[in-house]
Amino acid sequence: MPEDSPEDDQAGGGEPYLDAPQSLLNRVRDASRSRGNTRLPAGRRGVASPKRRAPGSITYTGRDPEGLGNVFSRLLSERGWKSPVAVGSVLARWDELVGPEIALHCRPESFDGSTVLVRCDSTAWATQLRLISPMLIQRFDAEMGSGVVTRISVLGPASPNWRKGGRSVKGRGPRDTYG
Repeated sequence: MPEDSPEDDQAGGGEPYLDAPQSLLNRVRDASRSRGNTRLPAGRRGVASPKRRAPGSITYTGRDPEGLGNVFSRLLSERGWKSPVAVGSVLARWDELVGPEIALHCRPESFDGSTVLVRCDSTAWATQLRLISPMLIQRFDAEMGSGVVTRISVLGPASPNWRKGGRSVKGRGPRDTYG
């Protein structure tokens, strides 16, 4: 037995085939016409047509999708995470910010507030970094914004540790080591 198609005049019970959504739309249109409402084209309705925006002038209205960079920037500023992210940027981009020669001999160890703690592999490099730290702070301000880094604390190389093993004597210990 062949299937009934929308083109058939009869659908099962002898009534013409009607699509339910189309039927509802037709009833709503008929009710609107009976009230005296007429449908006008969009240009004649008095409603302004949506205007195209220039590619660089996109503003968020609450309904349109927003770019990931804008969402991320707004999240950082709303949560107060701008400074911690900038701190991570200083530590991650150290080689780029200070240059390859300084980065080879001086490494950032930690960041406390707005102070970067840097350890150098020799006292000569520690002295050199202390001398150029004002210029580095100006570079950090230009790259990441003012106030992220306000001070660079420079440490020289770590002194050798003479303790051997898991246990040690407090204080100076036995004094027979050097005669």
